[in-house]
Amino acid sequence: MKHLFDSVSFATSKLTTRTYSTSFSLGIYCLNKLMHTPIYNIYGFVRFADEIVDSFHGYDKVTLLKEFREDTYKSIERGVSLNPVLNSFQDVVNRYKIDRELIDCFLDSMEMDLDQSEHSEDSYKTYILGSAEVVGLMCLKVFTDGDKALYEKLKPAAMKLGSAFQKINFLRDIKDDYKTLGRTYFPNVDIALLTQRDKESIEADIENDFREALEGIRQLPRTSRFGVYVAYVYYYALFTKIKGIPSYRIMMERVRIPNYQKIGLLARSYVKHNFHQL
Repeated sequence: MKHLFDSVSFATSKLTTRTYSTSFSLGIYCLNKLMHTPIYNIYGFVRFADEIVDSFHGYDKVTLLKEFREDTYKSIERGVSLNPVLNSFQDVVNRYKIDRELIDCFLDSMEMDLDQSEHSEDSYKTYILGSAEVVGLMCLKVFTDGDKALYEKLKPAAMKLGSAFQKINFLRDIKDDYKTLGRTYFPNVDIALLTQRDKESIEADIENDFREALEGIRQLPRTSRFGVYVAYVYYYALFTKIKGIPSYRIMMERVRIPNYQKIGLLARSYVKHNFHQL
């Protein structure tokens, strides 16, 4: 009767995704139904690890993350975990043959958040790789469903899309990261004195990531293309809104896309996708 426990586990990962991210939930909804559960399962795992380092103030984060890593690998080896989110994650890892290297890389980046408040060029690239690019590759394993040639072909674009999303998150959350968590992600930038030139340089880098990512989205199987494109469109709209705000204001407010606008973006994305206008 393990399928009952699995159903509860999958529902937990779905609830986690919907609670923490309406944008990703919208993108997942637009995927083929067979892909909903595995992508929810990946997001739930990523979200829980991120919560340990970002939210569990007053607790022993080092020990919690260490135990989370150990429990993750036990669940993968055993094919089960009493932690519903890890039980969900081991299912997608084992079903789609997600490489342990990707999981290690992600958890290593989470560890960086425990004691690193500033980044050099090298550590910034390492953090982006682990916190975002490999998550894109985990999802690509699901999207390509065993097609190794297609996976290898689309790897660079999937990594660029994850990179773009993460860098936009950094810009959107720059005030809380700096003032609440004491973190500065962008190298060689004084966040307290963020200039318009600094901001535009970061934005140019993100624009390049988006450009390369879109080429890959166009080549995804139809089962996943629309859902990924919806996430791309939402984040690009957020990016456009951020670009329109002066550097001094980015430290004063958290930019959001209202729900009514998300619905409009979804409708326009549907038309573009179905009429092959990507």
